[in-house]
Amino acid sequence: MFIPVSDWFPAFLLTLAIEAPLVVLSLRGLEPHLGRLAVLIVTVNLATHLAVWYVFTQAMMPGSVEYVVAAEGWAIGAEALFYRAAIDRLSTRQAIGIAIAANTASFVIGRAVVVLLPDLLGGRAI
Repeated sequence: MFIPVSDWFPAFLLTLAIEAPLVVLSLRGLEPHLGRLAVLIVTVNLATHLAVWYVFTQAMMPGSVEYVVAAEGWAIGAEALFYRAAIDRLSTRQAIGIAIAANTASFVIGRAVVVLLPDLLGGRAI
């Protein structure tokens, strides 16, 4: 399946707009340097989001149960691992909880945006 970058980029920005504030609120006490936290959030979301859009779509049917479970599981696992590795005082349990909360929020809101404002993301959510 071919997905143009013009479809991916608005979805990526929406993901950041949803996930970044949640992660900042969750990690601000453990990582007081906002710039470092911003780089961390953008980097991990860039890695996971690109894989969800451009790797998982080559192996599975976008929107299928298998796709959603695999892609969201990947995003949660990779982000939790990254946050845990980057922030010394963050426990594994906290990292997983933060990743689940952020990805659940962006998944649910992303689906709602596709239904309510289809032109915003070109009618595509994967």
